[in-house]
Amino acid sequence: MECNKLNICLVGFGNAGKEFCRMLVEKGEEIKNTYGRSAVVTAISTRSKGSLLDLSGVDLKRALDEVEAEGRFSHDNPQKVGHSTMDMIKKSGADVLIELSTLSIKDGQPAISHIEEAFANHMHVITANKGPIAWDYKRLKALADEKGLSLLHETTVMDGAPIFNLVEKTLPGCRVLHFKGILNSTTNFIMEEMEAGASYEAALKEAQIRGFAEADPSMDIDGWDAAAKTAALINVLTDGNATPMTIDRTGIGGITLKDMEEARSRGGKLKLLCEGYWHEGKMEGRVYPAFVSNKDIFSNIDSTTSILSITTDLMGEICMVERNPEIQQTAYGVYSDLLTLIQDIARSELSK
Repeated sequence: MECNKLNICLVGFGNAGKEFCRMLVEKGEEIKNTYGRSAVVTAISTRSKGSLLDLSGVDLKRALDEVEAEGRFSHDNPQKVGHSTMDMIKKSGADVLIELSTLSIKDGQPAISHIEEAFANHMHVITANKGPIAWDYKRLKALADEKGLSLLHETTVMDGAPIFNLVEKTLPGCRVLHFKGILNSTTNFIMEEMEAGASYEAALKEAQIRGFAEADPSMDIDGWDAAAKTAALINVLTDGNATPMTIDRTGIGGITLKDMEEARSRGGKLKLLCEGYWHEGKMEGRVYPAFVSNKDIFSNIDSTTSILSITTDLMGEICMVERNPEIQQTAYGVYSDLLTLIQDIARSELSK
């Protein structure tokens, strides 16, 4: 690796990937001036838009313009190639893989394999894909440590909100005893619409129109996204061995307007909660709709806002709220991990 250059292989070029690349275009000189190192994307591998490879640096402005205009990389782009993702990782000459592929809730693949390939090619890894962290974090982290590499994943639970950095960097000596959160924007929005009198079907349709819910909303509605985030929190914050399948999971499909009215009459609301708690020496997790009193801070978490409460043995309870994040906040989580990596590499080089 050149002393003033960090080469990046990017897998995935959806909304978060595109916004991250816009940040690199806008902040590239600032990164170089502040940290003495330039961040250069040498490869972009996608499933549907094509792939770009250039060891001297992909033209990010052109790539963004092409996808905006055509929905994919142009056929006449001289940097376009036909390699598989695994070949792209090998050929990228990258120092870091940024894994932004689509989540597979069943097994965390192919993202896990992408990360393994990156480690085999001595690359650090930044992932916004919660699958590997929810399914295989302990093994992947051990593999990274063995090779002296970084595995960064701040974006996997609450966009750019520094949840993992909060515990790792600012709560030394604290043991996490419990956590509770509202971490799925789609279900929170739907339940809020139902509180205002909309039927479940109307609330879901409105969420789809606004882009909060997918055409197939089962990942959110059935609690799978929340279960993956709960497993990731358990695995990282408590050195657990959870997977989405081990989380006790109940979605919101059975919630009715009558349930909402009953909660209101009791002075509260229904919210889909993610929870991690110790039981018989093991951190377990559950996702479930629960009554929340109007006196509780959780009752004020509206629309696409998220909250996470972490209870520790020495510092008590700390709450972090992310107010109505947009795609920029998701991309910022990746960007912040990149800056963390650049600083870690600099410290490592100084210590040699």
